[in-house]
Order: sequence, then C-alpha cells, then structure tokens
Amino acid sequence: MKSKLLALVLGSAFAAACHPIVAFAQDAPALQQAPEAASGYTEKAGWTARKYMVAAANPLAVEAGYEMLKQGGTAIDAGIATQLVLTLVEPQSSGIGGGAFLMYYDGKKVQAYDGRETAPSKADEHLFQHPDGTPMSRREGIVGGRSTGAPGVLRMLALAHRQHGKLPWKTLFQPAIRLSEQGFAVSPRLHSLLAEDPYIRKDPTARAYFYAPDGNPWPVGHVLKNPALARTLHELADGGAEVFYTGRIARDIEAKVKSHPTNPGLLSAADIAAYQPKLREPVCNDYRAYTVCGMPPPSSGGIAVAQMLGMLETRDMKALAPSDGIPGTEAVHLFTEVGRLAYADRDRYAADTDFVPLPGRGIPALLDKGYLAQRASLIGQRSMGKAQAGHPPGVESAWNWGMDNSIEAHSTSHIVAVDPYGAGLSMTTSVEDAFGSRQMVDGFILNNQLTDFSFDSRDASGLIANRVEPGKRPRSAMSPTIVFDKKTRRFVEAVGSPGGPLIINYVAKVLVGTLDWGLDMQQAISLPNFGSRNGPTELETGRFPAAEIEALKARGHTVRVFEQTSGLQGIARMDIHGVPLWFGGADPRREGIAKGD
Repeated sequence: MKSKLLALVLGSAFAAACHPIVAFAQDAPALQQAPEAASGYTEKAGWTARKYMVAAANPLAVEAGYEMLKQGGTAIDAGIATQLVLTLVEPQSSGIGGGAFLMYYDGKKVQAYDGRETAPSKADEHLFQHPDGTPMSRREGIVGGRSTGAPGVLRMLALAHRQHGKLPWKTLFQPAIRLSEQGFAVSPRLHSLLAEDPYIRKDPTARAYFYAPDGNPWPVGHVLKNPALARTLHELADGGAEVFYTGRIARDIEAKVKSHPTNPGLLSAADIAAYQPKLREPVCNDYRAYTVCGMPPPSSGGIAVAQMLGMLETRDMKALAPSDGIPGTEAVHLFTEVGRLAYADRDRYAADTDFVPLPGRGIPALLDKGYLAQRASLIGQRSMGKAQAGHPPGVESAWNWGMDNSIEAHSTSHIVAVDPYGAGLSMTTSVEDAFGSRQMVDGFILNNQLTDFSFDSRDASGLIANRVEPGKRPRSAMSPTIVFDKKTRRFVEAVGSPGGPLIINYVAKVLVGTLDWGLDMQQAISLPNFGSRNGPTELETGRFPAAEIEALKARGHTVRVFEQTSGLQGIARMDIHGVPLWFGGADPRREGIAKGD
C-alpha cells in the first residue's frame, strides 16, 4: 500500500473501532440508462478495522453483518444476515427471490458456491422468441412471469452455513425481521429508482407497498414496514431454508408467476422444490505475485477476469499507473483491447457447463499462458475494434457455437466480509434487472434471471451455448473474487461488483489498481470505470479529459461515454509490524459502507 495510507493508518486506525475516514457529497451526475440508474456520487476514503469487517451496498445491511461478527459469527454468518437485510432495504438489487455466487475462504481452502437460478422444467430454447422465431424485446422478456427462474440464494446460503456457520440460523434473521416489523427509512437511491421505473408500480402488490395512495413513491426518509416479509422471515428462521422451497412460499411464487396478466411464466412449485445449489471448483490462476480465484461457469466472470489479467501480464502495467486518479491513454487502450479478446471468447463459449462443454481442454485451455500470450500479441497501437473468439489448445478447428445475445442487465449487489477466524467471503447476489421481473410476493421481489439466457437459440454458426434449456442455469458475468499471495497463500483481498456484463471490467479494474498500481482498495474502486465488451470503448461520464477521449479516437477507438453505475465492495489485508489490519472500500456511486472492529 502507499506510504500515505500507512501513515494515515499508523496515526489513526487504532484509535477506535472502524470509522469512515472521510466522506463528503458531490453533485449527482446526470442519469443514464444502466442496469441501475445513477443516483449520486459520494467521495469515500475507506474504512479500517483490526479484527473483522463487512462491506455492502446499504448501511443497514452492513450493520446486520457487523452485529453477527460482533457476536462471534463467521464471515458466512455475516454474509447471510447482510443478504437478508438487503432483501428489505435494497429490493431493486437482490434478495431471497433471486440467486447468488459465493466465493469463500475458510482459512485453508477456497470454495465456490453456485446459487444461480435454474430454468423451469417446461422451458425450452424458444422461451424468449415470438412464434416466427424472432427474439422478443427487452421489455417483453423481462416484465412478467416468463423471466423468473427457481430462486437459489437461500439453499446456497443454508449449505454454506451448515459447513461454516457458528451462530444459530435463527439468529441471522433477527436484524431483518426487526427492520421489517419496525420499518426502515427509504433511502435516496431506492426512492429515485422507484420514481423512474415504469413497470414495478403495475404490480398491485408492489404498488401498494412502494407507493403512496397518490401514486408517488414514498419520500426519502419515509419509514416503510414490510409485514409480509416479516412473516416470511419468521417462517424461514424457525423452519430453515426448506420452508421456502417446499411449502406455502413456493406455491405463492408459482401462483404469482403463472397469473401475470400479460406475460405468464412456466415456473412451478415442483421446479422450486427440485432446486439444488452446487459446490464447484474455483477458477484460480496466478497473476504476477498473486493467485486470483474467481467463479467458474455458469458464471463467465472468473474465466474472463483471469484471461484479461493473463494478457495484461505480458505488459508492464506498473509503468502505466494513473496520474491524478485518471488512467492514461495507453492504460485504457491495453485494458479495453484485452477486454475485447476476453469478451469474444465469453460470448462464443461461456454457458452452464453441466449442459455445454467448454472448448478444448476446458478452463485450463482458456487460461493457458501460451494461448493468452498469443491473444495478447494481437494488440497493436490501434484498436482492433471487434475481436474474434480464439481457438484454445485442443481445438483443432472452429468451435461451432453461435453468438449469444442475452440482455444481462443485472440489478445486483455485492457483499464482502472477513472474520477473526481467518475466513473471507466475496458474494455477488442478484435479481437481474432493477426490481427483477417487477413481481412482488410474500414481501420480496422475484428475479428475471432467465433473460440472461440468449434470446436467439441458434445462428449461422450453429446452436448458441447459452440457449434456454430445462433446468439449466443462465450464463452470468458476476465475478466474486478472492486474491492470495502466491508464495505464502495468505489472503490478500476480496472484491466484487454489480453491473451486468460490465462487472468483469469493474472487477478487473480494481485488481489492476491494487495489484499493479499500488492503490488502496478505496482508491482502486473510485477510479473511473472504463473498458470494452468487444464493442465500443466505454468510458464513465465526466471522468476522462476531452483530450484523452480524442487521443483514443485517434488510435481507432469508437468511444461511448455513459454512466457506469458499479457497486464495488472490497476488503484488503494490510500488515503493520506483523499485525493484520483490514482496509475496506465501498463504491462512491452507491450507498455502501464498510464496518468492523
């Protein structure tokens, strides 16, 4: 870490429990269409703690996780309590009606928990197509019952708790139950998203809950109570996660999905009862002095981030550190070019590997050092514009999958936590679009995760890997990541973000910022967002000088400038005279904080 940070820590970090170092408001940027619209920008300088820490997208959720850690809970305990409160206070982003990917390090090994939703047993590759075979529009696909998959987050968390929890399951529900019954103050972000969304108010249950009798969303500060969610949480606390999957709640979800007036869906209570989380092998790959571990398929995040880092490893990224907090033209050029190459492979190959094999030797082939060096050699002084998918080792000829065209506009959240027992958690959790399918039942929002499947099922090249199939999990860009020191295997940091397909670029940006550029976690999170998804070079509104934009255009980049509402959360380990110190960061583009002791 930088010397100024060390001085700051030595001077003040041990004075008290974890405190924000500084925070002050700036004018909110103009709103642009994104998975979740921008709602303001608040400068943050990070938080410190000695024993344990949790960071998430809402202070009330962070408080719940902190409460569990203070009671002697593990990072898993903290993560569960945090998620339950997010269901209440950040319903647009995640909740028990959605799914999640969880990376967990228990002090000895790292595990990847897959809580991704599954397609109904009666779904097929034509789910998001008109009778003539043409794909539906974004609105037709998302809004209604058609887009809802079997929720996975609760069974995934129950599995993780059985393996790594210390506190009783029931204890983890108490903060969320308390807030549901007593009420919470509507945040500026929730209010602004409710005001902008034209669909959530069309659901009678959601309209009665989120909006005043005059049709306007409840104002900022209004104390909002959710007795329906309180009842649901009481049942889950007493009876365990199985209550959700095999009883009243599953039947209520089926009835809600199938009774949508214009776009009913196929999800049944039997589909929900059949859902099972999975433990998968993490995608771990060395990058310089570090080992970076991410999520395997059906997430594309772990592979794509590792590919980007593997290609950047062929260049001297340290020499391209930002000036005054702004990455320069050459850094943006290299970062966006490796992004093009990684996203090209992603869009051709990535899908649920329980249904669709990866090319060649699978993940090892896609991360082969020689293959990535060959891919990196394609980068010149001018932008390549549109990259083609590569041919990893073991692929003798073209791998005949079609190109995916899923929507992927995740309304998502991220949680990180570390505990005093040596464990660390990085969990990305989602209902997909803002307010998911715009359906509310039993106090929570239902996901529209099935729109992460490709709307087309085949093209001239053949079947599309990420097409809809019964029981299949849609491809994701969610990239919960944990980093270790390559030599000592000690935990270095945990990071992740919401943001749909932009997540991969957001997380890779922070990894380059901390591992190559020596930035602290908050500085890396606060860097301007930039990257490419194998299309235009995408820059965050108001964060890059006009001269740099023109310099990129002169090198062949087609530049698109827009709001990039990441929601990065991260915790990094520092060592002061052999004593570990946690340093947490939260995205200035959202309402999150970090807290610990």
